[in-house]
Amino acid sequence: MIQAMAGHRTLGRNRLLWMASLIASVSLSVPACAQQAQTLESRFLLGIGTHQGLGGPVSSRGYVPSVNVSQIKQLGFNAFRDDFPWSDFELPGRRMGFTPRLGRLDAQVQSGIARPLLILAFGHHLVPNSSPPTTDEARQRFADYAAAAARSVAPQRPIFELWNEWNLAAKKDPSFSADNYLALAKVARPAVKQAVPNAPFVVGAIGDDPGWTWTEKMLQTGILQYADGASIHLYNFCMAPAKRNSAEIIDRLTAFHRLVGQASGNPDFPIYVTETGWTTAANKCGVSEQAQADNTAQLILWASTAARWLKGMWIYELKNSGQNPAELEDNFGLYGFDNSPKPVACAARGAWAFVRSTLTAERRSLANGVMSIGASSTTGGKIAVWSEDPDRRYEVRIRGDLPGATFAAPCDATARPASGIWLPVSSTPVLIAANNDAIPALDIRPAR
Repeated sequence: MIQAMAGHRTLGRNRLLWMASLIASVSLSVPACAQQAQTLESRFLLGIGTHQGLGGPVSSRGYVPSVNVSQIKQLGFNAFRDDFPWSDFELPGRRMGFTPRLGRLDAQVQSGIARPLLILAFGHHLVPNSSPPTTDEARQRFADYAAAAARSVAPQRPIFELWNEWNLAAKKDPSFSADNYLALAKVARPAVKQAVPNAPFVVGAIGDDPGWTWTEKMLQTGILQYADGASIHLYNFCMAPAKRNSAEIIDRLTAFHRLVGQASGNPDFPIYVTETGWTTAANKCGVSEQAQADNTAQLILWASTAARWLKGMWIYELKNSGQNPAELEDNFGLYGFDNSPKPVACAARGAWAFVRSTLTAERRSLANGVMSIGASSTTGGKIAVWSEDPDRRYEVRIRGDLPGATFAAPCDATARPASGIWLPVSSTPVLIAANNDAIPALDIRPAR
């Protein structure tokens, strides 16, 4: 009996110890989970397109590294995208390295201002069959360049993209086939990975592709086995005016995400939007500077909800590339040709500042065409609201009393108290922040 009692006590102690350890593990799991939660800026790249790698030592587009680095810093973005042309990196005698023609790119990369996404592209004037590479020898020469290029920028944690809009070149030259693109990826990716194992290697850089004809051809080759991500360029500035907005870009990106998920068998296969934006050219395809600002802010806010699979987005481009007000390509910039900020500069900066500390975010429709992005963040609950139709206006009000809540537009220098008042909702997002963890609940009504 005494032994039995002792055994019972031992079992009781063990059970208590097991229960105590279970309670401890449960109580510890909460802060452990909180520690694992990452802010948006640590898991998503918001970048800007620049033109340091093309044009030689002096840019006809007006790009100057010292000025442009300062602009990227003002925006607060954490990535940039630029060209890394083969012909300028490999010199006669197969010597590889930064040359004076690539001095501007070298300066921007070495500044450490943001993570570089670099385009491995264009043929070499000394390498036969290299534009595009269509022979084993040309492909191997390209792979050698890609490896050397990767090593040269390794400390800056680069990302590499295979060519630029290969599919658009295919419309004029049959050598830009999906099979040739696959063959190039098969040799280039291992070369880059051997040089810089942690560098993502991204394929696609797909330009305008109605009906996804090229995209499906590319995916059917099985190319995603040789890629760490798929990239696409999304523009709608020449669509009907009612479609020149962020909603159309989001719909098309969602369709691309679905196609890539089906082809890869992974619904979270990494996707990179390496070009998107709106031109303010004074012609039939341009949008107003305010529409450019609103569309860009909306797209940045929405991206916070898709970061499970959307790994980066690069706005095209940092500054206007020319001075012709009617030329499409001259007027995509966040800054003017003279480096003065356009309204889109503060809109992008303000939208990114609002979501960069986001831990989780969700998109919801509050009314027909009224979008909201509710987010929890390191600084409290937040919600952004806008109307997708600039002609339809609403008002929202925080439901209940929420002392300390504030609101602002992306370009506002300061936020104002939000509790107890109706706030106007237009295509310019209204950004509402609480001073606690709760995401504010809203009432909505048509504007009076």
